Amino acid sequence: MGSMEGGGGRLFFRSETFDTQKFERRRPSDKTVAEPARSLPVHTECDVLVVGGGPAGTAAAVAAARLGADVVLLERYNHLGGLSTGGLVIWIDRMSDWQGRHVIRGFAEELLSRLTRDKITGPEPVEWGSHDPERVAYWGQRNAAFNGTVTHAPTLDPEWLKAESLAMVLEAGVHPIFHAWGASPIMEGRRVAGCLFESKEGRRAILARVTVDATGDGDLYAGAGSAYDTEVDNRDIHGCMNTSWLFGGVDMKAFLRFRAEMPEQFTQFMAQGREALGFFDKPSVSWRDDIAVFMGPRFAGYSALKVEDLSEVEIRSHRLMLEHLAFYRAHAPGFSDAFIMLSGSQLGVRHGRRLAGRGKLTRENWDGAVAPDEIGVSPSLSPKFANVSVPYGAIVPREIDGLLAPGRHLSCDATSHSFMREIPQCWLTGQAAGTAAAIAADRSLAPSEVPIADLRAALKVQGAYLSDVPAMADG
Repeated sequence: MGSMEGGGGRLFFRSETFDTQKFERRRPSDKTVAEPARSLPVHTECDVLVVGGGPAGTAAAVAAARLGADVVLLERYNHLGGLSTGGLVIWIDRMSDWQGRHVIRGFAEELLSRLTRDKITGPEPVEWGSHDPERVAYWGQRNAAFNGTVTHAPTLDPEWLKAESLAMVLEAGVHPIFHAWGASPIMEGRRVAGCLFESKEGRRAILARVTVDATGDGDLYAGAGSAYDTEVDNRDIHGCMNTSWLFGGVDMKAFLRFRAEMPEQFTQFMAQGREALGFFDKPSVSWRDDIAVFMGPRFAGYSALKVEDLSEVEIRSHRLMLEHLAFYRAHAPGFSDAFIMLSGSQLGVRHGRRLAGRGKLTRENWDGAVAPDEIGVSPSLSPKFANVSVPYGAIVPREIDGLLAPGRHLSCDATSHSFMREIPQCWLTGQAAGTAAAIAADRSLAPSEVPIADLRAALKVQGAYLSDVPAMADG
């Protein structure tokens, strides 16, 4: 995590980003082809269809199934967890607030509790909120202390997170379908009635009472005609992309000692790396001392919605992985025996689209006021701000019906997106979406018609952390 800016500035997270001249692109053809109309087979029908098995989609599927809904979960990869697993974002950002209260709970807390101590590491609950300089210094090097405060920000084994995510899905009675790409929504007027998907069996359809778009980039709601925003600030890491990787055979304790005890030499090392490679990044700790994770370098100026941009970022990231290995083996303490362990199967996309919802989370909502339709509470970016009340309207599209949109593509401004895109917040909004979808399907309601009081009551039963709302407005 980069340092945080306060005041009235828009950029709160400052971390090194890299602008680069793009590869020479192939000349696009001006030809078109006609696709004849055809009837598609309906693969299955269900109460709730969740498209995308990342953090938001996994939480949504489990929450809906536990309320008795017949749930199908469509996922294009061979695993669940999205960027938290396939993207190697194995550091889970703050789930406690600046006072040490555990505010992102429910599904998120249950999932992480299934990981044994050899598969997850981080401060113990007694340390959350601590300002002790020694503990802050220790956990600061391990991505779990910020602004002089120790937080609940664990680092974990991605393979075991895949395993436990799948176990929770199957235990809840969800029917997962892997290797299936959600292609476009099925529309009945302005209502989304399911999804067309592509697989080895060709193009097929799934019909659903309620659909959850958990694609991360709003692919379904965009295809359904919902309005959305795409603007980002290229100076902000949240508009950047990269592929992460793991190096094994390292001694991270030795590297951390070098970084802490020899700051001048560390600065020189980083400068030497930038001079040699151009785009250079430092490692972070993992769940083991012999494995390092590299979350960058982060490339600015690319779009998550353009296939040539996605391809170029993959090429650059994988080239840099090899260059980093050679440089670190030659120059970094603790890395002489390093080897490539794994590169992410999923590109590290931080931003694609942001929904135009019936509600919207904005900078003005950082004042501690409780939204009347609150579905969860997020830690704020800095101790200068209160906890942020997340409204149900932020995951409900404005122009279309029959669909909910939890995860990083929810309705918010660009600054609020900097933390609402994180994995804990995706678990939070995903659990709320699945709960609302099950209620809507059971009562034949539009998602926008789900009574807020009933939704909040169901979320509390599932262990979600919610503020007291004196006067709740339904609908």
